[in-house]
Amino acid sequence: MPGRLKPLAEQIMVITGASSGIGLATARRAADSGARVVLVARNKQALDEAVEQIKLKGGRAAALALDIADEEAAERIGGFCAERFGPFDTWVNDAAVAIYGKIEETSMDEHRRVFDVGYFGLVAASLYAARELKERGGAIINVGSVLSERTMIYQSVYSAMKHAVKGFTDGLRMELEADSAPVSVTLIKPNGMDTPYPEHARNKLDEPARIPPIVYDPELVARAILFAAENRKREMTVGGAGLMISKAGNLAPGLTDKVMELFGLPIQTTDKPPRKGEADNLFRPRRDGHIHSNRDGYVRKQSLALEAQMRPWAAVAILGGVAATLYALAKRRRSDREEPERALAAHQTDGSDSSAQFEAMIADENMVPERLP
Repeated sequence: MPGRLKPLAEQIMVITGASSGIGLATARRAADSGARVVLVARNKQALDEAVEQIKLKGGRAAALALDIADEEAAERIGGFCAERFGPFDTWVNDAAVAIYGKIEETSMDEHRRVFDVGYFGLVAASLYAARELKERGGAIINVGSVLSERTMIYQSVYSAMKHAVKGFTDGLRMELEADSAPVSVTLIKPNGMDTPYPEHARNKLDEPARIPPIVYDPELVARAILFAAENRKREMTVGGAGLMISKAGNLAPGLTDKVMELFGLPIQTTDKPPRKGEADNLFRPRRDGHIHSNRDGYVRKQSLALEAQMRPWAAVAILGGVAATLYALAKRRRSDREEPERALAAHQTDGSDSSAQFEAMIADENMVPERLP
């Protein structure tokens, strides 16, 4: 039977892809909540700086620089975590690399690299974490994307990888549930987030890349991840726009294709170049350490869709209250419109006259001259 997930303050947490963006935001927020955190990524300098910042705030963290695509990377992470803090309770798979460009312009080496990091690295880590957690219980949280449901033009390779992540995560969850293993498996599907993702991605477009709007704050994804670390959730989508994109792709795939074909390039490019030293970390680490991108534009700090997933009963109550209020207002307006009609129909202040009496009165009134002679 599934066991209880520990409060964050009692947890030891492993987070891959923790040198920037969602991973870094999650590590900081987890440490602020009292968790002991192991940050994993390729960039040692960025990890060391992140750990130092966490410790200065009173948190507990340690860093391990490695490539999650390396052989036995997960086992090395698990051993490092055990030495520093003890056995992990939650394992977050966030590491990924990406490409902007046409599929036909993407080499097989580039294609494989996206899958080696974002899919095979995640698979190996998830299987290792599942073996470790079967005895003591805990959570595996895989970061997918709204592109797990709907491919974005010119991000096709990344979208394909995230499709694979969703398929694997769903399968792993079912098998663990069938074995009654006390392991929670959650898929987090962020919408476009204001992270250095477009700066880090290999870009084969003619202009600097950006995240298509609507763009959300990566802190929202960190909140979702930490919520899943304490509460068993099958999956969570971060950003209402992501939900709409997924539904549009399901309900009208052909129309959605046409919209992306028409607007896909302009909404994914900008005239602002990446920060110096950050571009293209596909095969090797680059300058890192930022949660947010350097792209200008409106960033949403809240997601009602996420709040509804975290507190479904509160959302139902709020929606019920809104519906009741709208119904009452509509009823009142209808009553206000009908009141003059009833008064006119009755021709009496007490509303007691019948239709026949009213008709008779009209006839009588028509017989009265407008003026006396």
